Amino acid sequence: MERGARDLADERERVLNAIAEARRWLVGARRVVALTGAGISAESGVPTFRGPQGLWREFKPEELATPEAFAQNPGLVWEWYDWRRALIAGCVPNAGHLALARYEKVRVVTQNVDGLHARAGSAEVLEIHGSIWRLVCTECGAAREDLTVPLKPLPPRCGCGGMERPGVVWFGEALRRGVWAESERLVRSAEVLLVVGTSGAVYPAAGLAHTARVAGAKVIEINLERTALSREVDLSLLGPSGEILPQLV
Repeated sequence: MERGARDLADERERVLNAIAEARRWLVGARRVVALTGAGISAESGVPTFRGPQGLWREFKPEELATPEAFAQNPGLVWEWYDWRRALIAGCVPNAGHLALARYEKVRVVTQNVDGLHARAGSAEVLEIHGSIWRLVCTECGAAREDLTVPLKPLPPRCGCGGMERPGVVWFGEALRRGVWAESERLVRSAEVLLVVGTSGAVYPAAGLAHTARVAGAKVIEINLERTALSREVDLSLLGPSGEILPQLV
């Protein structure tokens, strides 16, 4: 066997062994948590926040996803979010979302705001960065879900007459306390943590993998490439989550 073919065969065997090991951990676990990031939704066609599609007009997302930008020009910020809502509305859950939805043991904690886990059928999803489909009144604080695309008028208005904002966590804002506390509780009690499609660069969410490891969980990373978390995990599976997750769960 030529060296290239032998190396390929060795790599394939390594991957199969790693998947088999991950399966054993999952079969033996009662409490499993999946922490998902932009990578799983990118496989459904959702543009990543910091990817090459990140620019909108001449603005960077970091310039628009702030309380200051909304206070200065709510119409502009809402145009951007309405554009993003239209893009996401055309996407559907992929095999990775569906595999997690079918896996009864798993609880999902997601950094994504696109709602694809819920659309896939996952019953319990903690959206630590909020939801792009959630609207929150800046006057009375009332929240509602609105799947309308496009939204009219912009900015949208609450029944009380107050202007609504996107129900997402912006730069400079704290995570919703109850959602974050529940996410930490789940991760601390998990026997296996699946870290799917996240770069490990966004805190405090990236710290959940370390929290799980310290609490004694096995941590399995699934990503297209190695990340900042790769050295901390017990097992790193490289490849699309839409291909790997169905093999695991």
